[in-house]
Amino acid sequence: MHSFTEENYIKSIYHLLVRTQSATTNDIAAVLGTKAASVTDMLKKLADKKLINYTRYQGVSLTESGEQVALAVVRKHRLWEYFLVEKLNFKWDEVHEMAEELEHITSTKLIDRLDEFMGCPQFDPHGDPIPDADGRIIQQQMQPMLVLCKDQSGTIAGVANHSPAFLQYLEKTQLTIGQTITVKEVTDYDLSVQLHTNNKEFNISHEVAKNLLIII
Repeated sequence: MHSFTEENYIKSIYHLLVRTQSATTNDIAAVLGTKAASVTDMLKKLADKKLINYTRYQGVSLTESGEQVALAVVRKHRLWEYFLVEKLNFKWDEVHEMAEELEHITSTKLIDRLDEFMGCPQFDPHGDPIPDADGRIIQQQMQPMLVLCKDQSGTIAGVANHSPAFLQYLEKTQLTIGQTITVKEVTDYDLSVQLHTNNKEFNISHEVAKNLLIII
């Protein structure tokens, strides 16, 4: 049994390693909004429990046991997000905070039943892969939309920015998961992008484009 705080640390380390292949004390402190000294204390505790490999002033990595804990928490979080959107009709920008609470439920039987009830979804509402009961993940080869050149197309499969404001913007502009887009023009001045989708054309900023993940 691990505390909520321990699970949050392990999950944060996992996400950092997936996204940047690096997890330092300062990285973890920034993600969790806490002081580096507090992070150091927790890392020592997690190392004592054989959940992480930690040497001061060097990066942190997860042990096999730590990765199992991380994947279990991520699995619960993403299953709850899927449930809240698909079964309770919440919007994709509303569910993260609720899933943050629900991810700490300890009953494996409940989570497995939830997974089965929903047909064992492989991706959450934001396009992130859902680990199965054994921690296996199906990875999509997603790339930033910026890799598309003029007249090239791709399908939106995920987002790099999970903030409610960004998700609300995408919802408003109908740039949601599964939508096929075609780049019509990239403006040299500010790198804004003219898109074609749903039989209409409109412009998005470079910032939006770099946070949209696609499969080609």
